[in-house]
Amino acid sequence: MILSHFLLDVFILKREIIITSDGSSTIHIPEWDEQYHSKHGAIQEAYHVFIKNGFQYFNELDSSTTNQNISILEIGFGTGLNAFITFIEAKKLNRKIDYFGVEAYPVSFDEVEKLNYSKTLESGQYDDVFSKMHNLSWEEKHEITKDFSLTKQKKFFDEIEAINQFNIIYFDAFGARVQPELWTELIFLIMYKALKTGGVLVTYAAKGSVRRAMQAVGFTVERLPGPPGKREMLRATKAINN
Repeated sequence: MILSHFLLDVFILKREIIITSDGSSTIHIPEWDEQYHSKHGAIQEAYHVFIKNGFQYFNELDSSTTNQNISILEIGFGTGLNAFITFIEAKKLNRKIDYFGVEAYPVSFDEVEKLNYSKTLESGQYDDVFSKMHNLSWEEKHEITKDFSLTKQKKFFDEIEAINQFNIIYFDAFGARVQPELWTELIFLIMYKALKTGGVLVTYAAKGSVRRAMQAVGFTVERLPGPPGKREMLRATKAINN
């Protein structure tokens, strides 16, 4: 998740590690009654929204170019769960990934150490990868492996200036209930410009106002079945004829 310019620094608010319904952990902010991931299952949500309907979906569309890198932008980097799962799944699919995570307020190392993703995913052989993702310096491209690079950028995402750079965007901002300014036409126009033609943006959100904002800037938008605890989610495509 990422915070906007206009909200109180999240680290001033009380933060606690909680266990979600699938046994995986997340960060909870009681004052907002908001989590970094779904309380109905952090890992289940990540797999359903960002992997199944984002990464795997695009990989199937792009199966004829398996030697080319897939470029992914995450809004925002947060706990690193989406990046870590993408790394694991890219290994299975033998895909090369250039991953970019934007985050204005990075999670602390103390909090990272309390997250149980490696244990819950039974990915012990990659424990060092999850830690490395958080320990790497910001504003630089790092080779996690020869097939997976990570660039973390500490900024607000209305400062993103990328043009036609990404194949996939994981839009994982805090919800519109607490940050409505992050779900506007202005923000989605930045996302639209950042995507390559044929690229996709996926998000757990399904509000009508969000869908209309996406459509207003040129996206073709689908409603899809949501993860546990949500009826629907959205996938937006930068159509070839746009």
